[in-house]
Amino acid sequence: MGMVETQIERRGIRDPRVLEAMRTVQRGDFVPPPYADQAESDRPLPIGFDQTISQPYIVALMTELVRPSQQDRALDVGTGSGYQAAILSRLVAEVFSIEFVPELGNQARQRLASLGYDNVTVRIGNGYEGWPEQAPFDVIVVAAAPRMIPPALTEQLAPGGRMVLPVGSRTGQDLWLVEKDNQGAITRRKVAAVAFVPMVGESEG
Repeated sequence: MGMVETQIERRGIRDPRVLEAMRTVQRGDFVPPPYADQAESDRPLPIGFDQTISQPYIVALMTELVRPSQQDRALDVGTGSGYQAAILSRLVAEVFSIEFVPELGNQARQRLASLGYDNVTVRIGNGYEGWPEQAPFDVIVVAAAPRMIPPALTEQLAPGGRMVLPVGSRTGQDLWLVEKDNQGAITRRKVAAVAFVPMVGESEG
C-alpha cells in the first residue's frame, strides 16, 4: 500500500511489525464516508463531535515508540473511530480502549467488532483516570492532549511499561514518551511537537 511506503516508512518508521500493522489495517474503514477519498492522506480527518482520526504517520510513530510486543496488554485513551485500537490489536494480546464521547465509543465498538478486531474492549469513560480495573498496562497510547501527564495513567503503567501522549494546550503541545523501569522509576522524554484535540475530562484543579 502506497501510504505506508511514501508517508510512514520514508519518514523513518522502521519497526517491521508496526509497518505491517499499518498495511493490514485499512484506514478507510475508520474514516467517515464524506472523507473516504482522503483516507490515505497523511493528515487528521474529522470524525464528528469535534474529534479527529490522527494522521497515519503520527499513529505509526506513537505505536513504534511504545515498542508493543505480542504478549502486552495495551490501554488506548481516546478511541475515536477505533483506528489506533485496531493497529494495536494486531501487535499486542489485548487492547482496552476508552472514549469520552458515548456516540463515538459506541460506534467504534460496533465497527471494531464487525471488522473482527476481537481482542479490543471499548468502554465509555474518562480517559484521564485510565482504567484502574484492568491495570496495569504494558503499553498506553493517548490520542488527546492533557495539560499535564495524568498521574493515574503513570500509576497504571506496569513495571517495564511505556506510555506515549501529547501534553500541552491548543497553542502548543509536545509528544512525550514515559517509561517505568522494573523498579518503578519513571523517565520522560520529549519527542516532537504535535497538535491533538484537547483531552476532555481533565480536572481543572
